[in-house]
Amino acid sequence: MSADGGTKAVIAALSANLAIAVAKFAAAAVTGSSSMASEGVHSLADSGNQMLLLVGGKRAARPATESHPFGYGRSRYVYAFVVSIVLFTVGGLFAAYEGWHKVHEPEPLDSPQWAIGVLLFAIIAEGFSFRTAIVESNKTRQSQPWLKFVRSNKSPELPVVLLEDAGALIGLVLALVGISVATITGDGRYDGLGSMAIGILLIVIAVFLAVEMSSLLLGESALPEYQLAIEAALADSGVIERVIHVRTLHLGPDELLVVAKVAVVDDGTSRSIAVAIDEAEARVRAAVPLTCMIYLEPDVDRNK
Repeated sequence: MSADGGTKAVIAALSANLAIAVAKFAAAAVTGSSSMASEGVHSLADSGNQMLLLVGGKRAARPATESHPFGYGRSRYVYAFVVSIVLFTVGGLFAAYEGWHKVHEPEPLDSPQWAIGVLLFAIIAEGFSFRTAIVESNKTRQSQPWLKFVRSNKSPELPVVLLEDAGALIGLVLALVGISVATITGDGRYDGLGSMAIGILLIVIAVFLAVEMSSLLLGESALPEYQLAIEAALADSGVIERVIHVRTLHLGPDELLVVAKVAVVDDGTSRSIAVAIDEAEARVRAAVPLTCMIYLEPDVDRNK
């Protein structure tokens, strides 16, 4: 998929989170709410994460160099992995610690209506960001279940924004419940429990993202449907008798390395083989909507 949809979702999420972070910290200062402070740090961390994703996309666009002959496409995976670490440490661990501290040393909330108002505003803003991510994802998701889409997508921006926004919306609801119960009962520990729940949620999301991004960093093959299309395109020739094997590797979300060994007709002429290789490469590029670097090794079919 193109980076355009991911970039649009990232910018929408960044705009929403910056506005929400300011509102949350203001409400935390007025109310003394632990959940609100945790949510403020969460939104600030999310804003930083979205900036990292934009930087990763920018750096990935650099042209190939002698030291990096296949380009910098994987920069997007590197920055997305850093996002998961930031979400784990700044978001999850801080919220869990703040909640634990508030449970052991509860304090009454001041002016809880401010916190509730900010949370309702934040839910609306996060909902707008989440809707943008869903709309952009649906352009390529087709009929895939959401979990499969997040796990199989080679572009890191949309899965990261989707999970961050989903986590943010759930976290806002948890904070709203914690503050509401603490206000009704007069027991500040419920506010702390809300913060701890937010922290645990963020840690789970961060670990999931770290696992998925590390897999992309190690190098994943093309999607199964692309793999089949490549093999069919290579085999569709009168000169190539059989595809011996094909190996694919994503150099970035939109860039694919294709390496294959093909058995060619042994007619004794190098020209016909060269023409067949060129034609096979052209068919592969037509069959797969990605930028492909293709290396084909002709061989004689020894299995006949």
